[in-house]
Amino acid sequence: MGEIRRRNIEAHPDLVLAGVTDPRVSDPSRFGAPAFSDYQSLLDDKLDVVFVCTPNNLTPDVAVAALERGCHVFCEKPPGRTLADIVRIRAAEAASPGSKLIFGFNHRHHPGITDAKAIVDSGSLGGVVTLRGVYGKSGGDGFEGSWRNDPQVGGGGILLDQGIHMLDLFRFFCGDFEEVTGMTVTSHWDIPVEDNAFVLLRNSRGQMAQLHSTATAWKHIFRLEIGLERGYLAINGLLSKTGSYGRETLLIGRRPQRGESAAVGNPREEMSYYDRDPSWDLEVNHFVECIQTDRPVSQGTSLDALRVMEIVDRVYREPANAPFRTGRMPAATEGERS
Repeated sequence: MGEIRRRNIEAHPDLVLAGVTDPRVSDPSRFGAPAFSDYQSLLDDKLDVVFVCTPNNLTPDVAVAALERGCHVFCEKPPGRTLADIVRIRAAEAASPGSKLIFGFNHRHHPGITDAKAIVDSGSLGGVVTLRGVYGKSGGDGFEGSWRNDPQVGGGGILLDQGIHMLDLFRFFCGDFEEVTGMTVTSHWDIPVEDNAFVLLRNSRGQMAQLHSTATAWKHIFRLEIGLERGYLAINGLLSKTGSYGRETLLIGRRPQRGESAAVGNPREEMSYYDRDPSWDLEVNHFVECIQTDRPVSQGTSLDALRVMEIVDRVYREPANAPFRTGRMPAATEGERS
């Protein structure tokens, strides 16, 4: 993410890369900017803007320190390991009213999502009835040793790491959800956090959403289905630097009209294809515009981050989930297999 943000900064006419800190890099000269030994030294350089692209355990410390110095802060998701982390960051934001704070929920800016949102907002297919999302990783070699699966560093498993993006999209389309229930399980990988999570949500308007967040898909997968009163939308694939999620598409289906008996069960559909991902630049552009015009951040706010962390926290606190957050499921006995 730091590399992506470096490219965003270099591409923006009003941003200059003033310095970088990354203790993992043996040759800091490749940054093309001064390298600092730690983030405190970097912040002492009187920066205007700080991009926080760190593991989850460091995120709140860096974000709070930057806000306390009066910096504008672009912070990657998730906003820490726990709900308490984002509460702490929001307190620092409130104490620094001149600073802009944004969180990197770039999926809101993917072209398939923005086109779907425009259709929903237009009302041409009626209101949202249901949402269903699947977001999954292939796992793969080295997955078990990833820092993301270390609870001391990452704080949670696939739900916090990846599913949080889909939860944010649910809110993007339907607002807040009052009812939250979910199950997590460590079903395959030998890791101390969940590799699968199912979450079910419902709001005061009766709209329901279902998420399956998984690290056992054996391929990268992204699919968001939006059921509407007069049709449906499905965003499949996700533009990424590796292309491993497949080509991003938006399927638009329309409920058969009266007299269209031949279309029952097989309605008219149209497909849009996308080949460029502007989401990273659009996020940064929005951030810079808010700084330059002193407008409030409207996408990826700290409230957005708080609300999705509240959902994740409620799922993790479900009593039935506790046994499955310390290791994989117990192996089935011979009798259970039969």
